[in-house]
Amino acid sequence: MSGARHTEAVAELAEAGVATVYEAAGRSGLVDADLESLIPGTRVAGPARIALCGQDDNRAVHEVMAHLRPGEVLVLAMPEPRPVALLGDLLATQAKARGAAGVLVDASVRDVADLRAIGLPVWTRWRRVRGATKNVRGSVDVPVRVGGTEIAPQDIVVLDDDGAAAVPLSRVESTVAAVRERIAKEDGLRERWSSGELSYDAYGLRAEDEASDQVET
Repeated sequence: MSGARHTEAVAELAEAGVATVYEAAGRSGLVDADLESLIPGTRVAGPARIALCGQDDNRAVHEVMAHLRPGEVLVLAMPEPRPVALLGDLLATQAKARGAAGVLVDASVRDVADLRAIGLPVWTRWRRVRGATKNVRGSVDVPVRVGGTEIAPQDIVVLDDDGAAAVPLSRVESTVAAVRERIAKEDGLRERWSSGELSYDAYGLRAEDEASDQVET
């Protein structure tokens, strides 16, 4: 996929949103974790730039800033997610200046009011001021598992108010095609429901229930 087509594909995934991408991808790629969006209403998507930190340590977050490129989603993780702050306003300022599309934190953030003021979209498991150490180098651009889903470098991470989903780089084109089909199908259904038709009838559920009721009697 060319650079321009890749950029368009990422934009389509962002616009479609997490639920549509997850369903269109065969219900795969869901980051199955409670995530809070610090700027509600935000939708972003971008290639993953990953920092796998040492446990309760954020030294790798400082290192990954040197690798971060515009439009990427910064993914911060540890071996075990804990409410330890991997990101605060100073690191977020760097991420914003480097052009990050957003940040997914499988840990805690702090300085929440400042993060919102910076305007960088951030999704986090926790808000907790407990500080991280800077003693373990960790790793940059290695696969991590977040909410049961593996995210590899340059996989597309989609984020919105519903949470997060990841699309493997090798499946971006096929997922975009499936997303388009799903949106077209849902648009048609939305028109039918708006005109008064019921899904209970269209999906044959009423007929199944009535048949079941007759058998029981």
